[in-house]
Amino acid sequence: MDDDKPDAQGSPTVFVRESTGLVKNVSFFDSIAMNLSNMSVGALLGVIGISGLIPMFFAGVDMTGVNLVLLSVLAFVVSFPQIIIYTIMSRRYPRTGGDYIYVSRNLGGPLGSVLSFMGYTAETSAYMALIVLSTVFAIGSVGLFFTFDPNLLGLAVPSGPVTDPEGLAIPGLQFLVGAVIFAAIIAVNILKPKAGYRVVSAFTIFGFFALLLAMGVLLFAGQTGVENYINSAGGAFAINGSNTFNVVSSQYPGGSFNWASNIFLLPLMAAFVYPWLNASPAVASEIKGDTARRWNVPISAFLVFAFLTAALGVMYVTAGQAFTNAAYSNPTLVFGLPPATTSFNFWTLAMGVSGNSVVAFLIGLGWIVANMSVLAYGIIVISRYLLAQSFDRFLPSRISNVSSRFGSPYVALLVSLVLTVALVGFAAFAYSSGGIGGADALFGAILAAMIYFMFVSLAAILHGLRKEQGLTKWILVVAGLLNIPVFGYMAYLFLAYPGVWTLEPLTYYYIAGSIIVGALLYAGSYYYNKKRGINISLAYKELPPE
Repeated sequence: MDDDKPDAQGSPTVFVRESTGLVKNVSFFDSIAMNLSNMSVGALLGVIGISGLIPMFFAGVDMTGVNLVLLSVLAFVVSFPQIIIYTIMSRRYPRTGGDYIYVSRNLGGPLGSVLSFMGYTAETSAYMALIVLSTVFAIGSVGLFFTFDPNLLGLAVPSGPVTDPEGLAIPGLQFLVGAVIFAAIIAVNILKPKAGYRVVSAFTIFGFFALLLAMGVLLFAGQTGVENYINSAGGAFAINGSNTFNVVSSQYPGGSFNWASNIFLLPLMAAFVYPWLNASPAVASEIKGDTARRWNVPISAFLVFAFLTAALGVMYVTAGQAFTNAAYSNPTLVFGLPPATTSFNFWTLAMGVSGNSVVAFLIGLGWIVANMSVLAYGIIVISRYLLAQSFDRFLPSRISNVSSRFGSPYVALLVSLVLTVALVGFAAFAYSSGGIGGADALFGAILAAMIYFMFVSLAAILHGLRKEQGLTKWILVVAGLLNIPVFGYMAYLFLAYPGVWTLEPLTYYYIAGSIIVGALLYAGSYYYNKKRGINISLAYKELPPE
């Protein structure tokens, strides 16, 4: 395609072309499924220990009164302004790239482009690499539940001095399996983009089916069933004898709820679940009908709240708050270190309590698929950000190429493949000084998103003041003003307690590097296109075509 096709007057156009070339393939259900996958409930239930309670345990943070159920409620309540902002703004800016368009059109091209590149493009590449490895760990853990195999153990154990003191992990195999899974989903999106959305929906449906099945199994077993499984000689966690159900429960410091402890844990929910409402808005130009754009954000937010809170509630009802919290903060159980034979989490507990290999297999497969649904949505969404940034010429215009045969942004998808697989390789092979190896720095990169969401809120305030009237104007302004301190506090917690939120030195380099690279990309594009008679700053004064 000609990147600088002249308009009717013979001058080069500001945007790469007059339309994105994408097709309206996204149904109402697909748009909800995108957001459900974005808010990674299944992934969170598998890593609450690794990403939250274990770091608190090692850092010596007071865990008195940690209540995961009420934490979910609290996190949902403080996400209301985010729900309002994305609901309104996605209807005002129904374009590919979602909040990149909001931010760049209200804060200006230089600031908006760099912030979006730092807060979503670079951050999501790191997050997807983390989920790729989480998927591999899930595959290994589920396999180990049924049979011991050194290769499965090598997949299930994260690299690192704490998680793998005996050096049992096989980083090369972890990288290979993860790269193959990610490349396969990329291939689907390149060759048949409509099928890419259907994959997200199918994975989401099966993941939530497995979640409901797991909750049903735990409720049917009750506390007696859970205790009997934990105390049994054949229990997968191998904590019978000196580490009985009662012994593990006694390790919890107590308290049903403590404000300080739960507010301290808010970044755990923010990292995986409630703020992540930007998936469907990012593909807004491909959504069929205004009804889907109007309702997909609030519906998906409420559904996720119901599922996550119910799952955590079921664990507390059947296993007890004391046992659940203590087990999630026990390195031997969470990392599946000897004598345990698999890792402890919501999914593996339900698998064991089921007492049925078929049911256990369905639950385990659901855990794996729930992780893969995050990858399936992420691949689509990050490619749309790359496409939108390229469409404005912030990124090289060739990234916006859409296949005339398949109707997919194949260059953007391939760029995403290269970036993410490179990060997966780093995290699989690199050993950090702390908890879970190279994945530490990947998790810490979420700090960039917390900062970015503050500027999304500012963009919403400016839009409301400039372009809205009446009640909508003040709803947006108030929502933005409430949202900024929420994410400001999240960012503060990340920075104030780097040992808890696994901020490695590389994390700071990665975030700072993404800002520097973003600024250089904008400056380079500006001067390069200026020589060709194109002022790219003009693109940020209007909405891009659909």
